[in-house]
Amino acid sequence: MALVTVLGASGFVGAAVTRALARQPIRLRAVARRPFTPARGLAETTVVTADLTDRAALADAVAGSDAVVYLLLAEGGWRAAETPGAERVNVGVMRDLVDVLGAHGGTPPVVVYCGTVSQVGLPPREPIDGSEPDDPVTPYDRQKLVAEQVLKAATADGRVRGISLRVSTVFGEAAAGSVSHDRGVVTAMARRALAGEPLTIWGDGTVRRDLVHVADIASAVTAALATPDPLVGGHWLLGADRSCELGEIFGLVAREMSDHTGRPPVAVTCVPPPPHAAATDSRSITIDSGAFREITGWRPEIPLSEGIRRTVAALTTPIHGGVRT
Repeated sequence: MALVTVLGASGFVGAAVTRALARQPIRLRAVARRPFTPARGLAETTVVTADLTDRAALADAVAGSDAVVYLLLAEGGWRAAETPGAERVNVGVMRDLVDVLGAHGGTPPVVVYCGTVSQVGLPPREPIDGSEPDDPVTPYDRQKLVAEQVLKAATADGRVRGISLRVSTVFGEAAAGSVSHDRGVVTAMARRALAGEPLTIWGDGTVRRDLVHVADIASAVTAALATPDPLVGGHWLLGADRSCELGEIFGLVAREMSDHTGRPPVAVTCVPPPPHAAATDSRSITIDSGAFREITGWRPEIPLSEGIRRTVAALTTPIHGGVRT
């Protein structure tokens, strides 16, 4: 059976990917910084706890892999890109990974890397489809682009078979076994609504975002692993292929939380963007993932309203013994 190794298996996206892969008859190696209990299924699953900034630990973690799914993210996420050590995680581990994988000879393993659509910088048009020139404007986006370039160079050299998935704004409920939760805008606003606080939008609420549920991203990763050859060497955009105004998104969150709690919906208000807001915060973005869909047959399955319902339900359902009831 093929050995698939997931790096960052306990994270928000990583736990969802691990759960999806656990349903397949494969050998699955789930690697994370801290101990965790992944979902179980048909896969023969092994859990490895390792600091992957240690090159030797990384080499041990990926030894013998037929495919590696790279989902590492520096502590603190995109906000922490300028902190000491962030570049080591976001870029340095990729440099080490392609070196250790390429040193063993034989058939180069597949490496599926999850980047971000914001690597393009300010969207030059809508929708974007991956053919646009890249001009990232934040430290995080620059780091993600450099890591992708490292992977593409190693693919061209024959050391690995790299596939870069540029992912839109991911949201949703945390999968079982995850040690981290969605830190994006939907969950942040749902937590505010649960606390009875108003939801504040930077600007007038008309900026649009393409939100894709974490379970759909997990299925996209499995689709890439199932059909790697036409994808190798490229970058592929993943989104819901539709965008929605933030005012409407926040309104959905407020109403859904009201339905779950029985309280009136919290207010949704507009405020001026703070001085630290990035230029990309005020630009709308819509994704065209048609190229990836045509090759793999993948498509997003979870509508925005259903994803928000599930996210709110997860926040409002009591947890007993680590299991939501």
